[in-house]
Amino acid sequence: MTFYTEDYFLHQQQFNSIINYAVILVLIILVLINSFRYLHHQLQTRYRDLGIIYFLLLLIFAGLQITNLEKSYSQQSQSLQMRPFIRAVARDHNISSDKVVVNSTTLTDGIIVRFNKKDYRVNLSPNGDNYTLTRAHVVEHPVIIEK
Repeated sequence: MTFYTEDYFLHQQQFNSIINYAVILVLIILVLINSFRYLHHQLQTRYRDLGIIYFLLLLIFAGLQITNLEKSYSQQSQSLQMRPFIRAVARDHNISSDKVVVNSTTLTDGIIVRFNKKDYRVNLSPNGDNYTLTRAHVVEHPVIIEK
């Protein structure tokens, strides 16, 4: 079972977005280079064909990046709810927020919270403004903590 700390939600990495931005930048440069080559050598159509191929790849990667951004914004908005929840649990139990870990990246009813080497199931109210913790026992004992 994987648990997440408050630092995980603070520093979620956007590695895929960085790679996509780099690929898009390279493709833009390749499209520009091939456009200049085609304009300089108008009789050689291979530069035009390469430019079209690079432009189509650019459109594909731009579409993928837009999809990734939409997914990322959705995950980020859900993850933003977890940090205040972790802080509230830590404050209510007089411990540091570094000691509280959760097994989900989104705040939903039924997630597991671990602190002081004990596991608790979260029961959220219907409107999400309060919670109760009930002692739980995890079946899958090997635990991975993502920081």
